[in-house]
Amino acid sequence: MSNKSNYLKSPDLLPVPYNRKTIGKLGFAFIWVGMAVVLAAFAIGGAGVQNLSLFWVILATVIGSILIGLCMTIIGDIGIEHGLSFPVYMRAPFGTIGTHIPSLIRGFAASCWFGINTYFGSTAMNGILNILFDFDNWLICYIIFALVQLINTALGIKAIERFADLAAPVIIIISVWMYTTLSDKALEEGHHIWSWVEHPVTGGAAVTAFIIVIMSNMGFWSTLAADMPSISRFIKAPKYERNWFKRNQASIIGNIVALTITQTFMVVIGAVSYIALQNYDPVFALQQSADGLILGILLLMIVLAQWSTNTSANVVPAATIFSNVGGPKFPFWAGVFTAGIIGTMVQPWSLFNIIIPALLICGGILSAIVGILFADYYLLRKRRVNVYDLYNDHGQYRYFKGFNLAGFIAWTIGGTAASLLINYSFVVGFVVGAICYYFLAKYWWFQKYKQAEIEDPDDEKYLGITVGRDWIIDEEPIEASDVVTVSTNANKGVNI
Repeated sequence: MSNKSNYLKSPDLLPVPYNRKTIGKLGFAFIWVGMAVVLAAFAIGGAGVQNLSLFWVILATVIGSILIGLCMTIIGDIGIEHGLSFPVYMRAPFGTIGTHIPSLIRGFAASCWFGINTYFGSTAMNGILNILFDFDNWLICYIIFALVQLINTALGIKAIERFADLAAPVIIIISVWMYTTLSDKALEEGHHIWSWVEHPVTGGAAVTAFIIVIMSNMGFWSTLAADMPSISRFIKAPKYERNWFKRNQASIIGNIVALTITQTFMVVIGAVSYIALQNYDPVFALQQSADGLILGILLLMIVLAQWSTNTSANVVPAATIFSNVGGPKFPFWAGVFTAGIIGTMVQPWSLFNIIIPALLICGGILSAIVGILFADYYLLRKRRVNVYDLYNDHGQYRYFKGFNLAGFIAWTIGGTAASLLINYSFVVGFVVGAICYYFLAKYWWFQKYKQAEIEDPDDEKYLGITVGRDWIIDEEPIEASDVVTVSTNANKGVNI
């Protein structure tokens, strides 16, 4: 057989073995603090307090953050259990070729977020240089800041974790100072932060406004909910642990606890900024509330926050996806710089003003994928995966010319339903996508294309860390007629 099948075996996409899982509970929580300090989250708070009091904005944010964090943890088990990334597992519900289509949409969205966050960081960097050296050119700052982030990400996950360990405490301290300053500014303007609302709404309009805040928070992280496995495959977890909650303990602490606390705080700062200044642009808010050295320190927080967010939440997932599409000759570092180029070409400085409707639309489209992943991994395969065939161009996941039509039909229906009910986008997309995929796959597609782990749900053959197994994928091409030999000794791992 030709080397054509090797395109599924890019070294950066092979399962992560137990000894390469380097992120612990505290490390993942710190990564989340860094990721969740996203200045675009200020827009959710600023938009929310135009119709609701701060209390209701906070409650909606907590609900939305917990729900999306739970989705991340559920989907993240794919990485914890099997060491698989998002684009690799997507070969199961979408096919070995079909995976590229939804994956590229996720990669494009991540690249856009990289550009938006880099733009915020570059304006803050420009502000610092203006204070120190009277320098004023945000575009040069953008280019420099983008290159520094991309190089940091290209160095690998350990470099990202080390940076998060450094940035997270600094970000927390400065964020508290920023909140206090803006609160005082609001009181000076005669606006009590807990009762002030620009355009109060009641009745059904209040319920709609409340739900929009929930869905905006969920849509904000819908991209990461889909491809959490790309990060979770590096999270430490105990071998032979069959209790789902114990196995995913680090994920729960990061995805639900750290995310909810940090996201809520960022939304509150955005809300208070709008109450005080009628503007939730963080750079504008800081320039109005501080000056001199204090302003420089606060702007530095913005730079650190965007850097920490971009590396983990945007560049790593996008680079992993682009590497999957490009194959072995397109390594992870090339995917990193591709994400940077795309994120710049979309002119992110023009995107911030449309961010709330974009979040709802993006959340709806990607929530259907999250629902499909849930149905495929938990309801149909029951967490058992024929991992070898994910890297076999002629294996069970090839389906019809590399496409799983059940996945695409379910995605189309779920995404359309979410777009029609935009205020409930994430929930609608998730539920409709999951239900459609379950019935289409179980009673149609998998009747035509049998799945080994469904036909024979053997733990020793198809589970990963739960039975102490590392999935070992040979780098030689796989023949369609090859026999898969599975070692019964889970400690030793398995080979093709």
